[in-house]
Amino acid sequence: MIQPNTSQPALVVEHLSKAFNGRTVVDGLSFSIAPGEIVGLVGLNGAGKTTTINMILGLLTPSSGTVSIAGVNLALAREEAIARTNFSAVYAPLPGNLTVAQNLRIFGMIYDVPDLMDRIDDMIEMFDLTRYRNTRCGLLSSGEQTRVSLAKALLNRPRLLLLDEPTASIDPSTADTIRKNISAYAEQEHGAVLWTSHNMYEVAAVCHRMMLLSRGRILIEGDPKSLPAEHGAASLEDLFIDLAREPGEGTNS
Repeated sequence: MIQPNTSQPALVVEHLSKAFNGRTVVDGLSFSIAPGEIVGLVGLNGAGKTTTINMILGLLTPSSGTVSIAGVNLALAREEAIARTNFSAVYAPLPGNLTVAQNLRIFGMIYDVPDLMDRIDDMIEMFDLTRYRNTRCGLLSSGEQTRVSLAKALLNRPRLLLLDEPTASIDPSTADTIRKNISAYAEQEHGAVLWTSHNMYEVAAVCHRMMLLSRGRILIEGDPKSLPAEHGAASLEDLFIDLAREPGEGTNS
């Protein structure tokens, strides 16, 4: 696996917090991601992962703290910062009444992608979507829709790619292809990736670094390949389960 470069971070999160009705969901997170680095954000349901991603995307306003994307402060220059990102999640499907090609063209125009038709062709080939090019997305299987969503997410060659459980509920072969494509993007395009997943095999296979979130805070952080031994666990999954069983874990939304 090619190591990320150490130039200006693609993402800097500083003291990020979010509270809903007086209940803190994300509690003072600080971390950064380098260009070409894939970072896994893991934790129990309700640990604050999706809330963190939504703040980085500008969909939620933090209660406190800052987000900078490729050196651009999200609060001060939202449009410029968001133009450097993209996003994919199984719970955010593309419009089902539009074909694969139509969806990619519309989103490519929104992001002002240069040489758009050539880029669409590249993404359709990368995610093995040629046979579905003129098929409405609503008629596709969940795995096929996921591949279209990822093709959309890579259209603008984002400096920061946010993936919220991109391989959930899809078959192992498709998941393996997605992991390889995202790893290639990080290596070849020097794009940074923040990747949430409950699949510890996936995290160990793809991520340079992992952060385990609990009650809105980073509980442990490090190389997913070496973390289990460092904490006396037989595997990453065992480490996750051991930490998840600690009293009080996973009580936030």
